[in-house]
Amino acid sequence: MNANPLVAFLQKPSAEFTRADIIHYAREHEIRMVNFMYPGGDGKLKTLNFVVTNMAYLETILTCGERVDGSSLFTFVQADSSDLYVIPRYSTAFVDPFAEIPTLCMLCSFFDKDGNALESAPEQTLAKACRAFRKVTGMEFHAMGELEYYVIFPDEGRFPAIDQHGYHESAPYAKANEFRTKCMKYIAQAGGNIKYGHSEVGNFVQDGMVYEQNEIEFLPVEAERAADQLTIAKWVIRNLAFQMNLNVTFAPKITTGKAGSGLHIHMRLMKDGRNLMLHDGQLSDDARRMIAGMMDLAPSITAFGNKNPMSYFRLVPHQEAPTNVCWGDRNRSVLVRVPLGWTAQADMCSKANPLERSEHHDTSMKQTVEMRSPDGSADVYQLIAGLCVACRHGFEMADALDVAERTYVNVNIHDQANADRLAQLAQLPDSCVASADCLEQQRKVYEEYGVFSPAMIDGIIRSLRAFDDRTLRTDIANSPNETNRLDDLNRLVRLYFHCG
Repeated sequence: MNANPLVAFLQKPSAEFTRADIIHYAREHEIRMVNFMYPGGDGKLKTLNFVVTNMAYLETILTCGERVDGSSLFTFVQADSSDLYVIPRYSTAFVDPFAEIPTLCMLCSFFDKDGNALESAPEQTLAKACRAFRKVTGMEFHAMGELEYYVIFPDEGRFPAIDQHGYHESAPYAKANEFRTKCMKYIAQAGGNIKYGHSEVGNFVQDGMVYEQNEIEFLPVEAERAADQLTIAKWVIRNLAFQMNLNVTFAPKITTGKAGSGLHIHMRLMKDGRNLMLHDGQLSDDARRMIAGMMDLAPSITAFGNKNPMSYFRLVPHQEAPTNVCWGDRNRSVLVRVPLGWTAQADMCSKANPLERSEHHDTSMKQTVEMRSPDGSADVYQLIAGLCVACRHGFEMADALDVAERTYVNVNIHDQANADRLAQLAQLPDSCVASADCLEQQRKVYEEYGVFSPAMIDGIIRSLRAFDDRTLRTDIANSPNETNRLDDLNRLVRLYFHCG
């Protein structure tokens, strides 16, 4: 039942694809084009096209890859040593759903002139983070994302949705459902492990256009696969929107007073096929250690997950996006949330369906913890690598369990009655510049085990500081002229509309 045509045809999981498998599929399905795809420094997928003239040429490009100009892709690559190689990873192969000519796509890894993996490449940074995590903990780091985005189209005035009440809305009040389900189909065909999709809270009408928020959520997989899937998913969503004459944005904030879009990342610890997040139905000490690591590094994680000034117009008090460094069970006002698990040991299926015999079903695999600060401006590979480092860091902290205890919150911290508790909590950065400062202070942890190269950290800090936005949020909020304030915000929205 796998949606990926290559998996269905070859009758093997994508992780086992070989060069011979790719050639066999190409021959049998008359593939005429091959696309190499790889994320650049801006987080977006780049594409290199090949026309397949014969099988020998196909084997050559699959084996040798191709040379590219690294200085045009990454700021940390100098022009006088810019030649890089892109080598396809066969496990990522999928059929391009948008190409008129039968086309295979594959994600690539970067290599330098000596044939070594490029240390500062996005996918290599994440691979190093996962290796260090395994070395320290003996466990595997799994992740998945909640991809939120707005779909924008002309307002026809029929069946209007209630403003900011779009959560799980059905057609005809939610009008982008068909677009979302097509996206899900294509993402699944490209190898994405999707959990579900739905309309989200945000919807509004502005200047004759409908803005409708949607979400596609994935299943937890190995962290490197999770990053690949999110990157491909954004590419699919944008391409389908272009094909259907719609517009989409993953921007963290596109207007005031309306829901922003996040990129929440869920994580779990795995060993020998078992989820180690729970012990006797409660959150395990190992899970608390990983949370403690995220609490300690939370201020600098924003450097990977919140990469333009509009990110910090989403991270404001008294909204669902977090501002305080704390965690809690099911609490959406916290930074790290422990979602409701299936720990009641109750067979709800048989209660809802009396004809079904009551039985025990192991639901422990479902338990994750969720980091809620990141948004669509993130470099997905850097972000998940940073979270992997933070979770590993928790296992290296002697006081991890104490930190987890001190930062646990089980109340609504925005309630005035809890003001004293709120005053004890650290705050997330409020600008790109502040985020860069936090990364500068905590960079040593990210550079340990050679995970983040100093050049990459320097580049991220330099990029964030270039926004020069330390007082931007307060300057706009304190503008005495509402028209000027809205004009300034709209200018920023347009500038960062197609981020990430």
